[in-house]
Amino acid sequence: GGVDEGLEGGAGLVVAAVLAVAGALGGGAGAVRYAGPAADAVIARFPETLVSSGPPSQAGRVQAWVVGPGLGDGDEARESVREALASDVPVLVDADGLRLMDAGQLRGRTAPVLLTPHAGEAAALLGVGREEVESARLASARELARRYGAAVLLKGSTTVVAPPGGDGPLRVNPTGTGWLATAGSGDVLSGLAGSLLACGLAPVDAAVAGSYVHGLAGRRAAPLTSALDVAEALRPAWRDVSEA
Repeated sequence: GGVDEGLEGGAGLVVAAVLAVAGALGGGAGAVRYAGPAADAVIARFPETLVSSGPPSQAGRVQAWVVGPGLGDGDEARESVREALASDVPVLVDADGLRLMDAGQLRGRTAPVLLTPHAGEAAALLGVGREEVESARLASARELARRYGAAVLLKGSTTVVAPPGGDGPLRVNPTGTGWLATAGSGDVLSGLAGSLLACGLAPVDAAVAGSYVHGLAGRRAAPLTSALDVAEALRPAWRDVSEA
């Protein structure tokens, strides 16, 4: 089964931010901060979140950043991506962040980076057609990791994880389900994997564990009415893993 292509429009941006926070809260982080234009919606849905409407540099201390879901376009969004990548903590880049990131800045980082594109975003990053990515998902994930010097989680019908630089074995997630094609489920996955980065996992391990538990949660929550169902199933999915 696959992971969705994202959400469109202004309301979609707000929903994407809320879903990413939901995923982070389900990932085991002791506290979750949110910085961005959807601060009011995030605090209304998850009052335990520490929110700021300003840029990442003014949000306070974090152990990792997830940048992209619900970010939007424009100079402020681009600056938020730049600031996150200028930090010395691990960064997960998804959604709008993938379009706005500077490749040179990304390759110059010493702290870990995890990119989480779907096939369309991967195609844009590689400068090829989407069908080329879909027909060669393993090679595409490896090439993205090589070209950008980052770990890659290529979302889709078969989720593939490549190590930074593209050298070494690839991982393929076995728990995917078609229910995860529900709009917004990819934002939940980004928040979840970002939370695992903050807990100290290396990018490949955060990507593998995140996609595995995300898939279990998708199976538990089926049939889905929204991606929030996946986020709410993360905790019982963790129990399934810990008790196995």
